[in-house]
Amino acid sequence: MPRAPRKPPEPAKPLVRVPTRIGSLDTAAVIGQLRQLHEEAEDAHIDRMPADQELFGALLYLETHARALKDMSMRRASAIERVRLWEYLREQVNVHQARAVEDARAANAEWAELAPALAVRAPSAAYNKGLRLRAAAMQNPAQPDRPVRRTPEAVLLAERQAAAKAAAERRAEEEAARRHALMTPVARRLLEHRADLDDDDDITFWLDQIEAVLPHCETPTQFVSLGTYVKAVVRALQKGGMPQASEDAQAAYEAAVAIVSV
Repeated sequence: MPRAPRKPPEPAKPLVRVPTRIGSLDTAAVIGQLRQLHEEAEDAHIDRMPADQELFGALLYLETHARALKDMSMRRASAIERVRLWEYLREQVNVHQARAVEDARAANAEWAELAPALAVRAPSAAYNKGLRLRAAAMQNPAQPDRPVRRTPEAVLLAERQAAAKAAAERRAEEEAARRHALMTPVARRLLEHRADLDDDDDITFWLDQIEAVLPHCETPTQFVSLGTYVKAVVRALQKGGMPQASEDAQAAYEAAVAIVSV
């Protein structure tokens, strides 16, 4: 009985298996080790080998002069490292070619102009190949531990998800900035009326914390600390009962309650 044809995966569906990659690699250090092998083998042309940082040129030299390593174990070890370095280069090519395509598009290059450079014949094929290349340089917003499938549908979905995530982060930052801008005058008013509010050790402690951080409150972390201290003052006042205070002090307290309740 013939086997039913396997259903192709949905183009935008995340990858089930994470592809094995070389990932980050100190290529200069590896080339330096291979150079040392050739020096130990007394390679007569080692002075012609490009610098450790010139990966492509160094690999071509090592390929051309592989037989300078007379010891077979050294030759085998060198060849395996060359395989690894070429695989690393292959991974990097997609990333950097994708960036080149982005730069070309940013400079108003048409897909028809990019088609020959991408070794395809039609603008639509260049567009699709450009999308597939972008997958190599993208992080999957939905599943950061899995790469984006190299299909136009998956790349467009990932870009929409990334844009939505960035927009949500911007909104959160704007809301935090708004709250921070409101928190500073509220904290300042509490300090202005601390004589009416400060009748408890806890309140004294938290007002002292506000007084210490308020003049230097610039970073998000400092604003978070300021909000924590204002909230602690409100909590201490609610716990001990609001003392008899002036209308202005009462208004300062109510403003603090309002800001920490948002």
